[in-house]
Amino acid sequence: MARVIAAAPPPPTPAGVPRRAPVHPGRFLERHYLAPLAMSQSEAARRLGVSRRRLHELVSGERMMTPDTAIRCAMAFGLPATEWLALQAEWDSFQTWKSMRRRAMAARAPRPAAAAAAERPRG
Repeated sequence: MARVIAAAPPPPTPAGVPRRAPVHPGRFLERHYLAPLAMSQSEAARRLGVSRRRLHELVSGERMMTPDTAIRCAMAFGLPATEWLALQAEWDSFQTWKSMRRRAMAARAPRPAAAAAAERPRG
């Protein structure tokens, strides 16, 4: 008869880490500035003085909001650079915690009986 071992609960979320996935700063830029202003990424890239590729990667979540980009966004759209960087910090802390939690859960996961029996020394 096989024993059923309950999986351990996930570790609690540390203070300062959002429980839900925060919005990526690039998505925030698109949703709160580019779309309402009907501004294309090409036009926004020109205004910010960055390449279209750089802006596209930021908006699609493939690139982080650097201090340089945060200052450019602050000058172009009025939201302080510290706010842009705070959005990035929230995103980074959540993504790091998600990765750490996934690794911790994998280490705690019960192994199948066949794998555990194969690792036992034979003597």
